[in-house]
Amino acid sequence: MTNEKKQELDALCLKFRRTLIEILHEKQTGHPGGSLSVCEILTNLYFNDANISPENINDRSRDKIILCKGHAAPMLYIELAHKGFFPVEELHTLRDINSRLQGHPCSKETPGVEASTGPLGAGYPLALGVALADMHDDIDAYTYAILGDGEINEGVVWETAMNASKFKADKLITILDWNGVQLDGTTEQIMPMGDIELKWKAFGYNTIVCDGHDVAALSAAIETAKSVKGVPSIILAKTVKGKGVSFMEGKNTWHGAPVKDADYEQAMKELGGAQ
Repeated sequence: MTNEKKQELDALCLKFRRTLIEILHEKQTGHPGGSLSVCEILTNLYFNDANISPENINDRSRDKIILCKGHAAPMLYIELAHKGFFPVEELHTLRDINSRLQGHPCSKETPGVEASTGPLGAGYPLALGVALADMHDDIDAYTYAILGDGEINEGVVWETAMNASKFKADKLITILDWNGVQLDGTTEQIMPMGDIELKWKAFGYNTIVCDGHDVAALSAAIETAKSVKGVPSIILAKTVKGKGVSFMEGKNTWHGAPVKDADYEQAMKELGGAQ
């Protein structure tokens, strides 16, 4: 990745974080913590590495992005709006009655959403199915599945991993938003998972660890994953829940808390003001 491209993506991430705080403050609902942690992952995919756009959304040869951790929908919607799937102004309808922007992604209603997700674990087998269908039909496309690290408490995630390994799903690239915090506490407090990297290796995955807030590192990890054939790959992206807003960082209380007036003022000050 060129330095110019990195600067462009970093600027987008800052803009998207500001937009997120603005919208969640306005609506008094939504999930700030996990939306902030996944920002660079989604931004790098939509604006750099993934072949997906409003122009090719009906072309099976496009790449597919499936946000399995569906509660981070606010950041997904920001990415889709700025990519051109629907008007940016529509972001202000988040969670309104009859809005296309529901609390969790809905593929039936929302342009650009590949899969309806929300029940944790449910998106990952769907992502594998999409990847296997493309492989079966000799379609040269990648499916990117973004998991939360609280989400990997779900048994269906590991059933999917076994199948991905068995069927050599090398066009499935999984990215773990590895922020170490879930709804009720840290991942270690809620359900210790042991050595995450070794666990995925034991299930037959090519594993890559990187800084999940460094767009260049994420892009390099994706290129490495694409170069490995015959096995699925997972990128363990080390992130910070609430990244970019100091009082939200690493706090499970900001998993789904509303952004009050004082919170908004402080967050926007840290992010450089409304824009």
